[in-house]
Amino acid sequence: MEWLTENKIPVGNAAASVFDWLQINGAVFFDALSDLLEAMIDAILWVLQTPNPIVIILLFVGITYALQRSWKPALLTFLGFLFILNQGYWEETTESLTLVLSACVVCMGVGVPIGIAMAHRPNLYAWARPVLDLMQTLPTFVYLIPAIVFFGIGMVPGLIATVIFVLPAPIRLTHLGVSTTPAPLLEAAQAFGATPRQTLWKVELPYAFPQIMAGLNQTIMLSLSMVVIAALVGADGLGVPVVRALNQVNTSLGFESGFIIVVVAIVLDRMLRVEKS
Repeated sequence: MEWLTENKIPVGNAAASVFDWLQINGAVFFDALSDLLEAMIDAILWVLQTPNPIVIILLFVGITYALQRSWKPALLTFLGFLFILNQGYWEETTESLTLVLSACVVCMGVGVPIGIAMAHRPNLYAWARPVLDLMQTLPTFVYLIPAIVFFGIGMVPGLIATVIFVLPAPIRLTHLGVSTTPAPLLEAAQAFGATPRQTLWKVELPYAFPQIMAGLNQTIMLSLSMVVIAALVGADGLGVPVVRALNQVNTSLGFESGFIIVVVAIVLDRMLRVEKS
């Protein structure tokens, strides 16, 4: 079997060559993208950190009630954020929320149109499915290497790594929702003379809305799962105290910051949960 190991397929070298070429020839693009993402991150962070924390908490409570039309998830949101404020993790929480919201903007803005296109072109989805599988199964730490190479250290590489890991979720769920639109609905729309664009906006997207919202929910949950990993490349947020606790073998700090992440995940999940009718 030595001949097999001696004639190694140069997968790693090929990947390194591609990244080297991109780093040299795509510097302008990556710098512009970094500036754009950093501006978006700074804007969201300013909105979350400038007002009094109570104002932001009440805003989230109002959004929760508007989406769920129930006082129970609104109360849970209020108590959850009060607990975070009580534990002294408000600044770290707003930084993690900034990363999550930024990932949602990018993933939903890119993933929903791609999911719609794949639903209308089954062959495109067949070709893209292995790529989506690769994006979700490749160890997330691998994403950090090109993110550091192209974008340096900070929130931006953490956001890029998060987006690569999370993006398949909204693509798959949007594709599922649009592609499973019942044929009678589509035939009725065509019978009434609807154009393809009208069919998309008035039939397919309303029918797929629960799946799209599920994609948003998954985007948020998966983004939260990346906050600790993003901290390894300099991203601020709740991942920083978790990494610090690991380095110091500090059980108290680890469970405290980890529980805060769980609280944030529960609050955001209840805010955006779509109940089946």
